[in-house]
Amino acid sequence: MTDLLDPMKNPVTYAVPFFALSIAIELAALKWLDHDDNVTGYAFKDTRASLLMGLGSLVFLTVFKVGTFFIYNALYTHLAPWHLPTDTWWFWVVLMLGLDLAYYWNHRFVHRVNIGWAAHQAHHSSEHMNFGTALRQKWNPWFEFFFWLPLPMLGFAPWALYVAFSFNLIYQFFVHTETIGKLPRPVELVFNTPSHHRVHHGSDPEYLDKNYAGILIVWDRLFGTFQPELHRPTYGLTHPVRTYNVVTLQYGEFARILREVRAATRWRDKLGYLFGPPGWSPGD
Repeated sequence: MTDLLDPMKNPVTYAVPFFALSIAIELAALKWLDHDDNVTGYAFKDTRASLLMGLGSLVFLTVFKVGTFFIYNALYTHLAPWHLPTDTWWFWVVLMLGLDLAYYWNHRFVHRVNIGWAAHQAHHSSEHMNFGTALRQKWNPWFEFFFWLPLPMLGFAPWALYVAFSFNLIYQFFVHTETIGKLPRPVELVFNTPSHHRVHHGSDPEYLDKNYAGILIVWDRLFGTFQPELHRPTYGLTHPVRTYNVVTLQYGEFARILREVRAATRWRDKLGYLFGPPGWSPGD
């Protein structure tokens, strides 16, 4: 637990200077290099909200680590039929693949189930697409617990899950930009890229609920959720929130769901508001 909570043993700690440098380079590129006039760029209030949400997410991710560590350790110790060796190169390759697949299904879940979307929608609330938006992280990572459950039971050491997920998050930082066009075709075929992730942040009908990938876009290609970038997306939510209040951005949807559940008179409707798709109503 001491190692788990030590920031100097968290890969994200060492990535922070590169995040800051990347934001500075992107700002310089937007100011001095030729680019499409429609690029969203940066807005002070929007970026400030993203940074505050990023800082807050560090607190909640720490709570998530502490809360799940003991459960994962119990599963790993008592239910795993074997313990995979962490000192081999293939362990980390297989773990990164397994965790990336779990990330895909968790990401798909939080987009398609209303209570999950309430936790995730804060990340999509910005109408800008830049490296600052990458830091607009959710404060409610609780659903990831269920999608990681198979990994310790398959023999992956729990501490290694958090290390692998840190690298997954670091990779995803760099796909939040409009300053990079499409990459070479083999890269676009296999990996999540800025082009693919711009689609994911689009609120256009053809872009909704597409490209859930973390690192590998092959999961979307395999499971039918891939959408190539056809035109510049309209970023943000289908119903813009029009606020920079980070508490409202993080918990406003939960408050709305609570009001709808309390007002519903049938259990079917209460469950629909919780577990139906975003925007569900009793008439659907």
